[in-house]
Amino acid sequence: MDVRIRDMTADDCHAVAVVRVRGWQYAYAGLMPQPYLDSLDIEAQAARRREIFDAGRSTVVNVVAEREGEVIGWGCCGPYREDDGTRTADGELYALYLLPEHLSTGTGRALTTELTARAAAAGFPVLRLWVLKGNARARRFYEKAGFAADGAEEPFEVDGVLVPELRYSRPLSATDAAPLNFG
Repeated sequence: MDVRIRDMTADDCHAVAVVRVRGWQYAYAGLMPQPYLDSLDIEAQAARRREIFDAGRSTVVNVVAEREGEVIGWGCCGPYREDDGTRTADGELYALYLLPEHLSTGTGRALTTELTARAAAAGFPVLRLWVLKGNARARRFYEKAGFAADGAEEPFEVDGVLVPELRYSRPLSATDAAPLNFG
């Protein structure tokens, strides 16, 4: 595989913002209001990423996927957060995005495997994530990665439009924490 998964650095903030914005615009077209997606600002996202990164949130793992020196994907995970902000013993896959032209290349699978391994190594018994109910492509991807809808559903509102999310979960084991080497 010609993709390298590595820890995100502060120098990656702009590239990660590009991945996130383009990922949202592609993945959520038709699921969220188009004016909202069109208004996503890469520079504002990069500034937000820098603030988060500089805050040193040590409980959040951020990794990037790199191919030929270009950041083409990003994901992060950490403790699961309840609605009120309290953390549980479980882990949460907070984000997983790729540049659209790198979908179906194995990069998403590599990022998911790495983040799952990191969550298992951190001792989380379960890894959870939220996915838009209408995002069939993402739901199939997560199901192939061993996640399953666990019955929890939350309303998510974007510019006054309800976009419901489903929670998916995957039990973790010691074998999930096996060391990985992606180049």
